[in-house]
Amino acid sequence: MTDPSHPLARTAAVILAAGHGTRMKSALPKVLHTLAGRPLVHYPVRAALEAGCGEVVVVVGHGRGGVEEYLRSAFGDRVKTAVQTEQHGTGDAARAGLLAVSDRAEVALVFYGDVPLLVADDLTAVADALREAPSGVGLAMAVCEVSAPAGYGRVLRDAKGDIREVREHKDLRTDDERATREINPGIFASPIGPLREALAALEPNNAQKELYLTDIVSYGASRGRATIGVRARAEILVGVNDRHQLVEAEAMMHAQIARKWSLAGATIRPGARIDDSVILEPDVVLETGVVLRGATRVARGAFVDVGSVVTDSTIGPDVLVKPYSVITSSRVASQAQIGPFSHLRPESVIGESAHVGNFVETKKTTLARGAKANHLAYLGDGIVGEDANVGAGTIFCNYDGYQKHTTTIGAGAFIGSDSQLVAPVTIGAGAYVGTGTTVTMDVPADALAISRTRQENKLGYVPKLKARFKAAKAAADAAKGKGGT
Repeated sequence: MTDPSHPLARTAAVILAAGHGTRMKSALPKVLHTLAGRPLVHYPVRAALEAGCGEVVVVVGHGRGGVEEYLRSAFGDRVKTAVQTEQHGTGDAARAGLLAVSDRAEVALVFYGDVPLLVADDLTAVADALREAPSGVGLAMAVCEVSAPAGYGRVLRDAKGDIREVREHKDLRTDDERATREINPGIFASPIGPLREALAALEPNNAQKELYLTDIVSYGASRGRATIGVRARAEILVGVNDRHQLVEAEAMMHAQIARKWSLAGATIRPGARIDDSVILEPDVVLETGVVLRGATRVARGAFVDVGSVVTDSTIGPDVLVKPYSVITSSRVASQAQIGPFSHLRPESVIGESAHVGNFVETKKTTLARGAKANHLAYLGDGIVGEDANVGAGTIFCNYDGYQKHTTTIGAGAFIGSDSQLVAPVTIGAGAYVGTGTTVTMDVPADALAISRTRQENKLGYVPKLKARFKAAKAAADAAKGKGGT
């Protein structure tokens, strides 16, 4: 809950997120498309909450069920929604949003839901400007000056330099207006009463035949209420209307995230991609092509090498993740080594100083301290004790076609290469499973299990085999010569 003494405690953020996003060419609402691991709508909502707004209202429309579900899961009761039943423009959406604002709010801060690079400081700058403005000012808005203004709404001023109007690009009338480089990024702060009045007066007198939120500027000017412009960062102009813009905005977001963690003491090589939700500790090194997703945390001193993908996992201190490993919903303890080309599937727990090597796959398996599976193995539904060694080609046969079963290997046990452990089965501490063994029953501690057949050498037998093969080939050739097939 917002501190009642906070400057924005009686400010309601109204976030416009009802649009269809037709240029995304998707059944998914535009604001639910993900960028750096979170839906687009997450970022402006977070900015409003971090700015300290006493209320946050998101205006929903197309795909409202999915948007509302996400907002509940991410922000709980800190965010309310209002419904724009039909899309008649941004002014109509703002009207709908104000209907959900409580009587406690004195100021509305209105902005868009598809601007992922927006942060709290961008909002507080506009809200503070309105609060500190002299009497007679009815509106504060963000403004930017850009070298290529085409496509943006222009901020039009009178001879004295006062803002008189915001005119959308399609409605510009003269070359001078088109040459104007001051544009509207789309953040407005206004007292609730005058804003309701201005929104009620909107008319669709524009090329789109819609109700434009920006027309509140000219409405205020016509009634002697001044608008002040607040210089804003160019990054807040980066909205998302199609898939290409989504990718461009995400690249900018990833660059910002990498810079943040670099300044905090991590080394981030070019080409690494870190989701917004990831946490890095100092002295982490991420090499080129690393992708960290979801609720991943990488502890101090860990090294994640080229091309590895880590999702919803915890990587402990001084862990070495070798190239092209994939780790999902798992935990890796301090000083463990993973990879190269390892695959830790969900619920894998790799203990301190344990090794999981090349082309080893784990699923719902725990390796205790110092345990090793270094080559070409599948370990599913297993418990591997301290310092146990699992040889190359070993398979935990955990699935009988109906349900999964557990393989348990005791501390210090040795599993020879190319062994199959048919679960449920337990290998005792210090036991030894001979190479090529299929284990179908428990092996006691310190016992040797071996199930392969005895080798037999037939001395002098190879010449006989060769003679047999030679005669068979000659007969086949002769048959072909007689027209046989």
